[in-house]
Amino acid sequence: MKRRSLLAASAAALAAGRLATPAFAQGAPLKVGLITTLSGPGGYLGEDIRDAFLLAVEMEGGKLGGQAVQVMVEDDGFRPGQGKSVAERFLRNERIKLFTGIVFSNILGTVAPDVLDADGIYVSPNASPSNFAGRECHRNFYSIAWQNDSLHESAGELANKLGYRRMFILAPNYQAGRDALTGFKRLFKGQVVQEVYTRLDQTDYAAELAQIRAAAPDAVFQFHPGGLGIGFMRQYAQAGLMANVPQCVAAPSMDSTTLRAVGDAAEGVNLSSHWNSDFDNPASRRFVDAFRTKYNRLPTYYGQQGFDTALAIAAALRQTNGSVDPATFRTAMLKADFQSTRGKFRFGPNQHPIQDWYALKVERVGGQLALVTKGKVLEDHGDAYAAQCRL
Repeated sequence: MKRRSLLAASAAALAAGRLATPAFAQGAPLKVGLITTLSGPGGYLGEDIRDAFLLAVEMEGGKLGGQAVQVMVEDDGFRPGQGKSVAERFLRNERIKLFTGIVFSNILGTVAPDVLDADGIYVSPNASPSNFAGRECHRNFYSIAWQNDSLHESAGELANKLGYRRMFILAPNYQAGRDALTGFKRLFKGQVVQEVYTRLDQTDYAAELAQIRAAAPDAVFQFHPGGLGIGFMRQYAQAGLMANVPQCVAAPSMDSTTLRAVGDAAEGVNLSSHWNSDFDNPASRRFVDAFRTKYNRLPTYYGQQGFDTALAIAAALRQTNGSVDPATFRTAMLKADFQSTRGKFRFGPNQHPIQDWYALKVERVGGQLALVTKGKVLEDHGDAYAAQCRL
């Protein structure tokens, strides 16, 4: 009886297998695994990536590049182990080949290797650590946002342009935090008076604020994304430092959500970014209008990156007729044949962006605080690791 049951189960499995291939050929949706942070202090970052990606799919009638898609969304819980578990399940049970969504580099470091080892494709809407850009670059890994260092290099160059000579710099002690300080120092021409690493789960910055006060720098560069940044900014203002020690930061430390949370104390903060919601190009205006209509809020940079990621994938799928064969997909993807919301966009030799960077400032517009684009900081800027990549 047991043997007959096993034979019956095997026959059923074979029948299911025979049915599966024609189903895809008949137009079954392509599954996309979107693993992102939807809970914890960085939850709103993943929400913006998810919402913008799904918006792009909705705007194309449930498709990307003419291919019907099923976006399978899972929360990594701000925990690398949870992200890895979800990816393994997607690979094993759902047979997903195309992944995106991760916010934090420490989570990407546990998820992307499994995806790439399975000959899957990973398109990053945010996390882009130095190891994936240099010697460990991979033919199936693409970054749509930035390379971690280059984001903060733009802040270093902005600090130069603002005339700051003595900077206090700090960031959480994980891959993206280390990349942040390395990137800032690469282009900043002045003196770093002190370099401090905080904890990724830190909520009280009293000790660091005391160190800043004692060092009396010209300005502070800090990288604390999501809820970490909101907490840091609030405590910085409450300590009375904002009036005497200005901040010069990169986009993740002052997005539209952080600005709403911090309020008046953020006025005057200088920052650098590859995109802002006031960009006056058709693709950006279309995105911002659609996002605000759909979700009744202003998108952050993370939302813009999620939307551009969907557009880039759509452009590739349109050329491959929906195929995610890695070699075919790569040829199409590297053309970057889409209208980016940031304007100019192309891939460098390590499949990371080459793009322009801009100076922004928190100012009052019509009585309300807003992030206002002031001018260009860097043009056609790639990253420091591309020369190490051999693809």
